[in-house]
Parts: sequence; C-alpha cells; structure tokens
Amino acid sequence: MQENKKGMQTLTDASRLIIESMARAGADAFIGYPITPANLLYLYGSQRMPLMLAAPDEITTLQWMSGLAAAGKIPVTATSFPGYALMIESINMAYMMELPMVIVLVQRLGPATGTATCGAQGDLSLLRGQISGGHPLPVLCTSSFRDCWTLPAKALELAVNLRTPVVLLTSKEMVMTSKSFDISVLPEIEKVERKYYDMKCDGKYKPYKPTDWVPDFLPVTQSKHQVRINASTHDQLGLLQHSTEEAMNNTRRLEEKIVKRAHEYTWYELDEMQEANTLVVAYGITTAAAKDALGQLRAEGEKVSLLIPKTLIPVPEVYAEIMDSYSKVVVAEENINNQFSELLYGVRKPRNHRFVGSMGKMITPQQIIEEVKA
Repeated sequence: MQENKKGMQTLTDASRLIIESMARAGADAFIGYPITPANLLYLYGSQRMPLMLAAPDEITTLQWMSGLAAAGKIPVTATSFPGYALMIESINMAYMMELPMVIVLVQRLGPATGTATCGAQGDLSLLRGQISGGHPLPVLCTSSFRDCWTLPAKALELAVNLRTPVVLLTSKEMVMTSKSFDISVLPEIEKVERKYYDMKCDGKYKPYKPTDWVPDFLPVTQSKHQVRINASTHDQLGLLQHSTEEAMNNTRRLEEKIVKRAHEYTWYELDEMQEANTLVVAYGITTAAAKDALGQLRAEGEKVSLLIPKTLIPVPEVYAEIMDSYSKVVVAEENINNQFSELLYGVRKPRNHRFVGSMGKMITPQQIIEEVKA
C-alpha cells in the first residue's frame, strides 16, 4: 500500500472490499461452492471469516447457511446464475423461516451455463420472481468500488433487522477487476447490532410473533425457550397450519415487513442538472459508462441528469417519480430486454423511455451518448 498526498492508494478488487465490509459488519461464516466469476469472493471469504465451510454443492450451501442462521450466526455466500438456480428452493425455505443471510450474486452471461468469463446484467427478472407467491426479496446492487464497501454492510444490516435473506447483486467486471483505489475515502464500517428476544420476559416465546412487522429472534442454541422454525405455512408459534387466519396473516406479513419498511433501505444517487429534460438511468457496472457519457454530453452543452438505483427490489416509488419528471428517459443495462424498465412498468413501458442494451460485451459511453442525442 502506498501513502501519498491523495490518500492511501492500493491495488485491490471489489471482491476483497465486499468480503472485508461484511466481516467488519458482523458476518461470521462464509459457506460456498466455487463458481466463476465469484471465485475471489470464495477465496477471500475463506481467509477473512471466522468460520468457512466448503460445501459440496450450492444446495448444500444454502442448507448449511440456514442451519447456521438458526443457531445465531450471520452467514454469507457468493455464486453466479447456475449456482443460484440450485439455491432457489432453499432461499424460499430461508425466506419462510425468516433466517438472515446474504447472498452475493455475480452476474455472468447466460442462459444456462452461458459463458463463465463474460459479464452481463441479466438476472434482475429472475430475482423479482424467485419467491413463490411473488413476494419481494430485498436486492441491492453495487455500482462502484465505494458501493462494494458500503452496500455489503447495509445488506447484512438489512438481513438481520428484517430477518430475511438479502441479495447483493454485482457482476463479473466489478468483482474481478483490480485497480488502484484510494481506501482513505471509505467510511468506517460499524458492526451490526443483533437484537434478541428478552429472555427475562414471562410467558411462552412465540418465534413468529411480530414486533414492528419482524419477530424477535432467539437462536436454537439457547435452552430457556422452545424455538420452532418452520418452512411450511405456520402460526406465530411455528406450528404447521393449513389456511387459518393466523397462518395466512403470518405469510402475508413476510411481504409487508419488506414493503412497509422499504424506506429504511432505499439507496440511490441522483446527479440532477437544472432545466434538464433527459434522464439517463444506469445501475451496476453500466454506471461507469453512464458517468463518462454524462461528462461528455455536458461538455458539449447537453442538459442531462443521471439516476443510479442501488436498491432494485422492491422497487422504490421514488424512481418512477424521478423518471416521470423528464420528457426523455434513457435506460442502459447489459441485457437485450430492458429488465429494469419492465421491473418498474411491466410490458407497457412509457413511450418516452429509450433503451441501450448489449449482450456479451459492456455498454460504451458512446452508445449512451448516441441514444441521448437520437
């Protein structure tokens, strides 16, 4: 590491930042099965976390994470689409059991095994519909090295506070690219405070009785209260139910706790220019090209604003409010079917929405500039 007048310059990659951030925030276990392009996260996780378990496959990974979460640990893993596809049943299980964990999803080109060494932004539609019943699972997305430091800690905090799995979405180019970076600009990471059920309380502990939408947590390792953790439809005691009113309300609450507290984890950047009629929207790795395009356009006298969404699911209402205030919106993302606009508006996108897409290669600033000027 080199110290100079600009700060602390070091050659690093985003994988190291992500793992270090979560370790400082309180993640205490990395469970994983190696897969390109998430291999560096696996490597650093094995070096940095207090506990590391090498699973024989991705299904086992999520099962072990669920067991550790039930025991009071905060587990994390990293994978890509083929591995994530194997995890989905167990993610639904952890969602129903209300077990906190973080899954770093490194996007690569699909379908199926696709091209392991080629990046993409093609998993957003999958993430929106992964929970049976259409319930939202929180998804945050990194757009810069700084995000790769701040958002993993936020993801961990969110997982603990809402008792839910959380996905941190990124991409191959983001986590595998090394560059010189000034780490002195990074803020301190505070350890996530875990809140438990007050053991001094009299009466029977109800593992799914909510307080502010979220049940108080007790690990199965304590011996004072019985803790039932159930992946099937259940009541507040965790007892298996079919369709009783209490059980249906409990299932409905799984969505409500995420939607009604969405304001607590809405993060985005808005580089707004006065009197601008055009808005560029980009998330993830495409943000770098969008920022370069914005600089060139403004240098040429164009009045353009830029929105960088970082909370992708559930979609914050503020994004639509921002977009509705512009006569032209250009959405750039590395896929060919405009998944972000469809996430906001469905198949009937507003007529003033333009799309810059790509498959198999990153979007260039010039592509965005041409669409803005078109």
